[in-house]
Amino acid sequence: MADPMKIRATMQGDVADVKVLMSHIMETGQRKDPKTGQLIPAHFIQEVNASVNGKVVLDSQWSQAISKNPFLGFKVKGAKAGDKVVVNWTDNKGDKNTAEAVIG
Repeated sequence: MADPMKIRATMQGDVADVKVLMSHIMETGQRKDPKTGQLIPAHFIQEVNASVNGKVVLDSQWSQAISKNPFLGFKVKGAKAGDKVVVNWTDNKGDKNTAEAVIG
């Protein structure tokens, strides 16, 4: 099971500012294990999406080029305090994670 994401959503005027910290190893598949010399298999987040009150506001495709424990920040116009933000990711091995927060 994936480690939990940390998500924070606050209003900045008429725009919601969403910040997400994802726990993931994000292996590229190009590094070698120093003990065995074997390549470490690729393991990275492929899809990230976010919704506000069920409406998709972010849909992205990622690759190996993202660092370990990635941070994602985005802004949403039209949201308001009390709306629910849900962020999901799926990695190349089928692992999934979801986090939600209420815009404050």
